[in-house]
Amino acid sequence: MSDIVDEINRRHRKVGVREVEAGEAKTVLLRRSFDADIADVWNAVTSPERISRWFLPVSGEFKLGGRYQLEGNAGGEILECTEPTRLRVSWLYGPDSGCSEVEVRLTPEGEDRTVLELEHVAVVPDDFWGQFGPGAVGIGWDLGLLGLARHLAGGEIGREEAEAWSKSPEGKEFATRSGEEWGAAYAASGADAQIVASTTAATIAAYTAA
Repeated sequence: MSDIVDEINRRHRKVGVREVEAGEAKTVLLRRSFDADIADVWNAVTSPERISRWFLPVSGEFKLGGRYQLEGNAGGEILECTEPTRLRVSWLYGPDSGCSEVEVRLTPEGEDRTVLELEHVAVVPDDFWGQFGPGAVGIGWDLGLLGLARHLAGGEIGREEAEAWSKSPEGKEFATRSGEEWGAAYAASGADAQIVASTTAATIAAYTAA
């Protein structure tokens, strides 16, 4: 339990809005420091072989303007790539997903430590946001960065093992605490307390099958 609490507390979360060409977009931002140099972290988040070891198998043309596809998940276009500090991609489910982008920013913190910021910007249907709020995507990214943290620390976890862990009591506790923290970030953005409570409960239930 202490490991879960420690990992949850290592992250800073922020919820906001931004005007984009397609309209008003919701933003979720996750920040975490890793005990690894910036070159190693950059390689971990851009190398197809390494991405498959902590996240999902990925295929595509890995260059600026190229397209990628995560197995059973999102795909899109590589929009910006500035080694070793910035990667921005579109993040789409299906051909008509609308505006959705993910940006990863890396900043060195001394010689052997790196701060990673992951920001997901998307135009979200009002009914979906009203039901689940930011935790729907936020918990997923918390789980993704958990995999990255274990990978950078030298640990490996297979896809089947990861799926089994997510259904375990420990995995459900992680999702619950993550959902609560995203609820707190949503409240800090100025959201109504009743909406925060209902969306947080719905998202946690969805992830834990409660």
